[in-house]
Amino acid sequence: MISAEKIRDQLISHGVTHVVGLPDNLFRALFELLDAEPSIEVILVSREGEAFAIAAGLQVGGKTPVVLIQNTGLLESGDAFRGTSWRMEIPQVILLSFRGYATLASKSGRKDSVAEFTVPTLKAWNIPYEIMNTDEDLDALSRAFQKAQSTSLPAAVAIVEDTR
Repeated sequence: MISAEKIRDQLISHGVTHVVGLPDNLFRALFELLDAEPSIEVILVSREGEAFAIAAGLQVGGKTPVVLIQNTGLLESGDAFRGTSWRMEIPQVILLSFRGYATLASKSGRKDSVAEFTVPTLKAWNIPYEIMNTDEDLDALSRAFQKAQSTSLPAAVAIVEDTR
């Protein structure tokens, strides 16, 4: 499992001012912790596409937002992502909960379809990403901030385990 506290601390150390997203089960503990953090404002949305537009506006306004969504929401938000974050060259970090990741390695049974589409979508949309399994992988978050800043484009960290 991944420590929600350690993710929060990483976000604070990178000067994150806002987290914009739609809560899901994987990120439940992280959203609760961030909501209690006075230095970060949490903005909840009804559709993930809104998260990219709101975060882009915050970024243009001088803030440092992070988009926090599930991989199903990434698929839903394609046009909003393309029309704001990508087209406007917003150096945005996306924290992506990777629902169904464990089913990808399954030799038997049905795979979660969103898991099968996640990596090809990230690649097709030219979103650099890393997978984060445990607290030992927390450096992936710093690399995502560096990548976003150096390219002026979004970068993602896909979290595959529940935060606690």
